[in-house]
Amino acid sequence: MQIPWRNISWVLLVLFAYNCQTCNGQDYGGEEKPAAPPPEQETCDGIFITYNFDGREKIYPLVKNVSAQGWSFKSMLTVLNAGIFELKSWQVFVGFQHKELLVSADGAVAIDGDGFPVRVGKNGTTLAGYPQSDLKTAIDTAGDFTQMSAQINIKGTQFGLKEKTNPMPSTIKLVNEGYKCPAPKRYKTYMHVCCKRDPKFKPKKVITKFMPRRYGDLSITYDVLSAFANRYQAQVTIDNLNPLGRLDHWNLTWEWMRNEFINTIKGAHTHKIDPSECIYGPQGQYYKDFDFTPVINCQKKPIISDLPKEKANDDKIGKLPYCCRNGTLLSPIMNETEARSIFQMEVFKLPPDLNRTALNPPQNWKIVGTINPSYTCGPPVRIDPSAFPDPKGIGIATAVASWQITCNITRPKPKAAKCCVSFSAYYAESVIPCNTCACGCEQTSKCDANKKPLLLPPEALLVPFENRDLMAKAWSNIKHLGPMPKKLPCPDNCGVSINWHVDSNYKTGWTARITLFNWGNNAFENWFSAIQMKKDVANGYENVYSFNGTKLPKEKSNTIFMQGLPGLKFLVGEVNGTNPNKDPRVPGKQQSIISFLKKNTPHINVDGGDGFPSKVFFNGEECALPPEFPKNTAAFKTKFGVLPAVLLALLTFLLLTDWLH
Repeated sequence: MQIPWRNISWVLLVLFAYNCQTCNGQDYGGEEKPAAPPPEQETCDGIFITYNFDGREKIYPLVKNVSAQGWSFKSMLTVLNAGIFELKSWQVFVGFQHKELLVSADGAVAIDGDGFPVRVGKNGTTLAGYPQSDLKTAIDTAGDFTQMSAQINIKGTQFGLKEKTNPMPSTIKLVNEGYKCPAPKRYKTYMHVCCKRDPKFKPKKVITKFMPRRYGDLSITYDVLSAFANRYQAQVTIDNLNPLGRLDHWNLTWEWMRNEFINTIKGAHTHKIDPSECIYGPQGQYYKDFDFTPVINCQKKPIISDLPKEKANDDKIGKLPYCCRNGTLLSPIMNETEARSIFQMEVFKLPPDLNRTALNPPQNWKIVGTINPSYTCGPPVRIDPSAFPDPKGIGIATAVASWQITCNITRPKPKAAKCCVSFSAYYAESVIPCNTCACGCEQTSKCDANKKPLLLPPEALLVPFENRDLMAKAWSNIKHLGPMPKKLPCPDNCGVSINWHVDSNYKTGWTARITLFNWGNNAFENWFSAIQMKKDVANGYENVYSFNGTKLPKEKSNTIFMQGLPGLKFLVGEVNGTNPNKDPRVPGKQQSIISFLKKNTPHINVDGGDGFPSKVFFNGEECALPPEFPKNTAAFKTKFGVLPAVLLALLTFLLLTDWLH
């Protein structure tokens, strides 16, 4: 009998290949990702999240410096609903910690950025599902994993890694409300966690088909008013809900994910009007006979702004309620009507979305203003269709579909504020000025960006920073404040500064003076400021005399809100001095006294620091505060002593004429 060696050799080859361990060619180990689900997945009755590192390799440029060498990496994030409750709008935090730059994440968007690529640094980022944002249960889908789970293929770049380092995230966790996640279980290139519903969490009774509307400092609603096979009419509504929030000259941007383009727009305008990206892109390839000349915008990330007031009654681009205010969204305390902006647009779609129900809102929303709070916006969340008064005046009309984008105010980072505060008091001779580089520093070759600011005489607050050096030197010599540094501190570089001065302290009450300075060229219309006091100090608030002031209720009861009186709602810009050839420019200024009574706060120590605010806001932006309070100077008998002023003037004159050198 002849043995079929050729067939046997193929069988042996297959068996050999099956039993051999393949080498992944990476910089560490040869551990394979699990072929079968881990046992913990079988026992998880919540949301099971896994992160699997697939490998990495060096990329150009190849350098010897480990911290500067880049590595491209691939990984997979899996989110599985193994519980009995549907998970809507899932969001997972991945604790990236190796200076990662995420290039793509198929099936998700990064809510901390404005589109890929996005730098996550060492602080990680939160990924939200797109286009599959909801994960159904096995019960509702008969175990269909395509509806129960989402797999996110991540590609990116890492830095600062040695050859055999395991570049895993610090943690993974579900950030949806009502879930608690333990520390993840770790392996060399794999980690997983089972997040369960918090037994103490009491979810609101949901009587809507989609997610209920959420509260945010700023709420943006994307409504589809009418839908056709290849296009739809959309309305964008921006609502300012935070009493301390505000936007001036707002700029709104997002990212189209499916090659949509804006054909027409009403109530707002795009910064760029150029159809060339459509003509030479996939839009032009599909709409071959379409005239793109009148198309408003074809950018993937358009920038949209409000129209000026004079366009409000324009038949073509105006005549919409809540439009055309030059991009101003006031605090709802000031004017509820002017806390909303609206614009409409006609959006064209491309295959494969050519049916009425294929509606996908844009992602990566971002909105900014001038001297306003910084907002971080989440992903669009499907909500029940918005209701509007019927144009015919009968009944209520509803949108075809609606999404809500919730934006919240973020605290400014150090040296990244837009306004600053100086402190002074009746019992202290010197003013503690705004922090060095409080609003950032660009040129630091001639000044020290990290040096503590110099103490100043009170009158120095009235002159621009570049004119304060000689006054600071003279004041230091008079008051024996120590030797001056060779490299002086940099300026604060803030367009708006606020001085808080503790003016008096007596048995039954105390007073403070607040002064607003505008160092820019443009006036602030309908300005407002807010002072947040420590503890319950604001309970003693009595009155603001030159402003329209009020103490906010409920959760912000320690905050005093102030705005200009009728006829005084403009904080004017900087103007020339009396003699422009020798006098420094003069800032726009408004000032008021605030009085407090002690009967409701008998325990406070005004001179010890309780008389100073813990937070100060201007037009919604949180201002940078000094790190310390003025010190009590026993020798300081009067607010404006005659002798110190004379000595200061004399010494400044000597320095100007260079007689001391």
